[in-house]
Amino acid sequence: MKSKRVLFLSNGHGEDAINCQIIEALRASGAGVGVSAMPVVGDGAAYARSAAPIIGPTSQMPSGGVFYMNPLFFLKDVGAGLIALTWQQLQAVWTHSRHCDLVVATGDIVAAAIAHSTSRPYIIFLCAHSSYYQGRVNLGLILKYLVGSQQCLAVFTRDALTAADLNRQGLKKARFVGNPVMDNLKSTGKDLQLKPEVRTIALLPGSRLPEAAHNLVLLLELVKEIATHSTVPVQFLAALVPSLMPQLDDIAARAGWQVRSHKLIFPTIKPSFNEQKLELEVTCYSDAFADILQQSNLVIGMTGSAIEQAVGLGKPVITIPGNGPSFTYRFAEAQNRLLGDSVQVIGTQPANFDIIKEAALKVDRTLQDRKYLETCVKNGLQRMGPPGGSLNIANYIAKYLK
Repeated sequence: MKSKRVLFLSNGHGEDAINCQIIEALRASGAGVGVSAMPVVGDGAAYARSAAPIIGPTSQMPSGGVFYMNPLFFLKDVGAGLIALTWQQLQAVWTHSRHCDLVVATGDIVAAAIAHSTSRPYIIFLCAHSSYYQGRVNLGLILKYLVGSQQCLAVFTRDALTAADLNRQGLKKARFVGNPVMDNLKSTGKDLQLKPEVRTIALLPGSRLPEAAHNLVLLLELVKEIATHSTVPVQFLAALVPSLMPQLDDIAARAGWQVRSHKLIFPTIKPSFNEQKLELEVTCYSDAFADILQQSNLVIGMTGSAIEQAVGLGKPVITIPGNGPSFTYRFAEAQNRLLGDSVQVIGTQPANFDIIKEAALKVDRTLQDRKYLETCVKNGLQRMGPPGGSLNIANYIAKYLK
């Protein structure tokens, strides 16, 4: 008997990761389904790590896929060959999808439109819309048509509130079965060289280069201020993408730090709780993301999905706007509306010294606010839901294909 085939579409790095979680759960279910992928944005590295064949050309555009934040970024993407790339990707999708039994789209109107253009049945994980930051979700005429068509079998939402909202609007196929970004976050037991009984702060500079490198330089400035003004001992861990690790020497030189093994070192800091000057360390890992999140008391981030995951785990999050293109004040403010009180955005412009100092003082107050920390745990579960979304969507796919 011929095995069933599923094509996964995504238009963003976080969307790639969500699809890979579903693919992993689908494989684990033993359904024997053949999978392939077309990442519309970026190089699709997550699919490569998941051994999911990519069917068409990919390219890392200047905007990193977030040109909606600034029209100038779109013009840069066009100059870098966006239109020709998109046409080649569409041709690959149309050719390949003829032999597929189902299309799984993760993203927004772009992913839905491409899925619809195949004339194949499809499901969509609609991760770009939420009633938390839109109030009442407005899909617009085109997306409403796409998800309401007979081709679209199911619409999976990122939270329960959005599913209920869409149901009230008449889209009965909308459902919340868990958010896949909360899966695969179990600690591996990796030794992170942490001092016991010392509060741990995680640094998340993001995944897109060169922006992540610029963000890490800003975060190192913030680390110095935190260490100076903190009224209790703290320690720092940085969760970096593998491609950032070779740049640590350059980042340290730009920030006035040193590198020792996988640690960034600032020689002398005089904290307010201690008369002696201390050596300041930020221990960097590219293979311990889940462990770092699980073991942190507070997260400082300049990224998207990783902050959602931190919030879902009940962690308090501090963000400072960067220079972009992806993590700007506009992005951080929208993220704050999406994720609620767990996220505190400091500053309304790219971080300067005053914003960094304000953020450092906020970190110290937050770590000692027991009532607020309890609120973050409840808020995280409400906004992001429990783990299991990947398996539930995979089970839906397997059941449909039977």
